[in-house]
Amino acid sequence: MDSSSSDTAATAALPHGGASTPPTSPPPQPAVVLSPCAACKILRRRCVDRCVLAPYFPPTEPHKFATAHRVFGASNIIKLLQELPEEHRADAVSSMVYEASARIRDPVYGCAGAICQLQKQVNDLKAQLARAHAELAGARAQHAHLLALLCVEVAAASSPAYCAVNYPSAQLAAAAAPAAQADALYVVDGGSGLQLQASPVSWADEPLWT
Repeated sequence: MDSSSSDTAATAALPHGGASTPPTSPPPQPAVVLSPCAACKILRRRCVDRCVLAPYFPPTEPHKFATAHRVFGASNIIKLLQELPEEHRADAVSSMVYEASARIRDPVYGCAGAICQLQKQVNDLKAQLARAHAELAGARAQHAHLLALLCVEVAAASSPAYCAVNYPSAQLAAAAAPAAQADALYVVDGGSGLQLQASPVSWADEPLWT
């Protein structure tokens, strides 16, 4: 009697048709962020899906938010990012991190001191470049002067050799001999006829007769 009553209860529990239906799956749960951004992790708060700090402070770089938070504060950072368009937020975060790092290194001047130091380095490099250009110009001028002197010396050394090759001394002496002989003779009117005698003075040294 107990077995028949238990079978009747089991049959009543089954739906129509006598077949059992599979259990329904639970509704999908929202994705849980396993690693929050560095900002939310440092602030110890829950990182929401639309966190304004998550794209710019990833969990692998916690020092960035720690540096900016130390100088500017989390509320000021969030307020500044919310007031800027999304295409300028990354540059703003980089600027804040740089300014905060400079302020931590130099509490008096901050990034202004770093900018002045970089400008001084640029001016020093410009002065070195100007000195290098001046030295280069002087070296080029000296090289041109030495080259000109060398050309003059080569021309002066090659001219006598050219004359000696083309006009030997023997030929020059032979060409000058008739003129010397003509200068050394003059006409003497003797009784028997004209005679040529050696002249102690050349024709060029005798005065002209009038």
